[in-house]
Amino acid sequence: MNVTDGTPGNTSWTFPAAGDNFFTWEYDSGRERLLSLYQKGKDKQWDSARRIDWSLPVDPYDALGTPEKTLALYGSRQYAKLNERERQEMRQHMAAWEFSQFLHGEQGAMICSARIVQSVPDIDSKFYAATQVMDEARHAEIFTRFLDEKIGLSYPINPHLKSLLEDALNDARWDMPYLGMQVLIEGLALAAFGILRDRTDKPLPKQILAYVMQDEARHVAFGRLALRDYYAELSSAEIAEREEFVIEGCHLMRDRFRMQEVWENLGFDMKECMEYMNRGPRMRAFRSLLFARIVPCVRDIGLWSPAVRNAYDAMGVLDMANSDLVKLMESDEMQADELDRERRETLARTAEVEESIALGAANS
Repeated sequence: MNVTDGTPGNTSWTFPAAGDNFFTWEYDSGRERLLSLYQKGKDKQWDSARRIDWSLPVDPYDALGTPEKTLALYGSRQYAKLNERERQEMRQHMAAWEFSQFLHGEQGAMICSARIVQSVPDIDSKFYAATQVMDEARHAEIFTRFLDEKIGLSYPINPHLKSLLEDALNDARWDMPYLGMQVLIEGLALAAFGILRDRTDKPLPKQILAYVMQDEARHVAFGRLALRDYYAELSSAEIAEREEFVIEGCHLMRDRFRMQEVWENLGFDMKECMEYMNRGPRMRAFRSLLFARIVPCVRDIGLWSPAVRNAYDAMGVLDMANSDLVKLMESDEMQADELDRERRETLARTAEVEESIALGAANS
């Protein structure tokens, strides 16, 4: 699979990253909560080639089995004009766009977590971030394979995601990749994964999303713990700078899911599509759900000034501050474990049937 950054013929993107490499000789100064996450990160490593059943078929024109009424353009004049073949093509492009952005985000997370290993001053954070680098590499591998083998189509990185990644990595302060990636990009991705995981009735994408979410829940918890401790020590001016970054980043994340590139590719009426994506009932509800993981995390780490609350109120997501992150993450863990249990039971039953058939053949 060969994906560009949006510039014709350009298959890579480079820019200088600011910041210092930070060594510490205090190897025994780790915080218990972060070291516990580090241990969990080690215990929960897994092989995508073994845990995921890649033999499961996927219809590229209906990869997620999403109900028609939940499609972003459903109810618009543009959607009403489409025949059945065009609606199938639209579904393929939407799935390709969504999973392509997940893929680009995971590569960004891999680079940001590697940067955190270099720049964070605490040894416990370095330890945990090192496990996250491996997690993100695995996720990028998974989404690459899904797009290549099952969808057969990919999209370049969305400009809003690209802008936020560049802002996070171009800031010399060690906490900004945390804030941009662990809280904003990972928080939004985790919510999007959850929406698709709960809507799809297709076993392969459900496995992929559930298992990736199990990892991502730890990553967001890591960001919360590390940043909450650090931000408690900052001045009001320093906090205000982080809050400004959060507000701008959330606007970029809100606009990221308008799928402008898809509508352009399919030759749709752009004015009508963008107006419907901005004001349509499904996208309003979807955007609200997308911020269910970000808003309570921002509040929890201490970036909760009137300016931030007003920005979230204007975006229609302030109520998400009451979401229980701990319960959401516990649910993510349980759903992944339940899929594992179901698959073990299915494999055991299959083995019993095959053994019975073999015994019958041997006795005949």
